[in-house]
Amino acid sequence: MEHIINIQWDDEANVWYAISDSIPLVLESNSFDALIERVKIAARELLDLNGHSGTPTQLCFT
Repeated sequence: MEHIINIQWDDEANVWYAISDSIPLVLESNSFDALIERVKIAARELLDLNGHSGTPTQLCFT
């Protein structure tokens, strides 16, 4: 299953943030690379907690 993660820059707050419609995920970071790493970890943990463990998952960043 593919999950789309939207990443955008917030000019007012000076942070990168990530949201997803298919995973209950909202994260932010000052660094783009750090945000990607946080999303990878958090998304897998959230999917496991919601009963999706064992299901092949692909994260697509847009």
